[in-house]
Amino acid sequence: MATGMHESGGLVARSPAAPLRPSIPALFEGIDSRTVAEIGRAATIFLPVFWLTAGHAPNLAALLFTVSIVTAIWFITLRSAFGAVPFTLGPVAPSCVGTLTGLVVVSAGNFWVPIPGTRLTVSTLTVMALSVFAFAAVWEAVWRRQFAAKRRVLVVGTSGWARDLSDSAEHASDVPFRVVGIVDDSAPSESDAGVPVLGKVADLSEIVEAHRPDLIVLAEGTGSGRALESLLDVASSGFKVVGVTHFFEHVFGWVPIRHLTSSWFMSILHLHQRTYSRFTKRALDVAGACVGILLAVPLVPFIVLLVRRSPGPVIYRQVRVGESGKLFTMFKFRTMDDAAEAPGMPVYAEENDPRVTPCGRFLRRTHLDEIPQFWNVLKGEMSIVGPRPERPEFVRVLETTVPFQARRLLIKPGITGWAQLRCDYASDSESAADRLAYDLWYLRHRNLTVDLAICAKTFSALLFHPGR
Repeated sequence: MATGMHESGGLVARSPAAPLRPSIPALFEGIDSRTVAEIGRAATIFLPVFWLTAGHAPNLAALLFTVSIVTAIWFITLRSAFGAVPFTLGPVAPSCVGTLTGLVVVSAGNFWVPIPGTRLTVSTLTVMALSVFAFAAVWEAVWRRQFAAKRRVLVVGTSGWARDLSDSAEHASDVPFRVVGIVDDSAPSESDAGVPVLGKVADLSEIVEAHRPDLIVLAEGTGSGRALESLLDVASSGFKVVGVTHFFEHVFGWVPIRHLTSSWFMSILHLHQRTYSRFTKRALDVAGACVGILLAVPLVPFIVLLVRRSPGPVIYRQVRVGESGKLFTMFKFRTMDDAAEAPGMPVYAEENDPRVTPCGRFLRRTHLDEIPQFWNVLKGEMSIVGPRPERPEFVRVLETTVPFQARRLLIKPGITGWAQLRCDYASDSESAADRLAYDLWYLRHRNLTVDLAICAKTFSALLFHPGR
């Protein structure tokens, strides 16, 4: 039975032979997709809260009051988490952050100002939080796939890399955008890779009126000023305009290094840029390091026995470059042969490095070799989340081959980070540039919620994707 599709992604009417019962997305046709998201999010919270609270309330009024308050708290914290965590982090991380934040508030209220006869037990709160997290994550994933219409994107630029952007968007099937065309003065008129060239900048007003894009991405170039003038003439069409670097950051979670200019860094110092206070960052680091050490203490004797199976020290010390270029000694459990490097001849670590011992390979795969770095965090030399610290010998080389490499030193290095989750080992200048693209994204978007989300994704990766 065939069904058609709107350009916006909704279902059109079925053929006469089709059954009259509509599909679930069709039931919401005509309703704004964000409204559908909010309704579903509220329902995914209300249902488990109501079911688990029913046995604790003395009467219906107390039940409805308690459920309403708890649902409202979790709705606000989840909504705030999804607003604070960038889209590229996916639905699981903000669901985890929002659920944990709501659990803290609900638990405090349950302890200090309980409603008579409705005090919730620790086990009930735990099951409730797990249910809210699971339902919220599943609903958000379903909504993004089934209900959220892909926004129509028009790329405007005067250089060939505008086509690179459109190709990246087309190949990323999980992003809510669809490139409808390119406006480019220098490109040939025929389409390429399924994305048509719609005309030149001089025709931009007519192109916008004809294709009605939701979002217009402006590539830097000599035509961007003329493009803005044309867009002002049709500003009532309801589209939004974004620079190409910001589009990359929002959709793909990295910064296009080769197209970056020094002016991009003004966004980090901008008047309206939200600051991430050193006190908050430090509090997270100390709390995370203490928890990590407590969890790792039972494993340390076994790790020491594994490391001692090969000659050499148990703890490996290496000089790394920290915040503002300051040198510090980083600690790790040794995973390589004691004579892995000749003096003064540093070598990049590789994914399948032959210098790694058999036991060291296990420690690296499980990341247990990183445990001593919690001491670096407590000393204030490293952070839980941040770019990986480089060796000074490599920094001097990379600063001459990779643009803006030194800018990653504006913040403390970290044990885990956005680049560590998305990239493998950096073994040359090209792979170092790839990691820098993610490090600069973190430099701009870092905040407490993003840090918690990265920690949650790191924990998930350790459990389900060891070796990353």
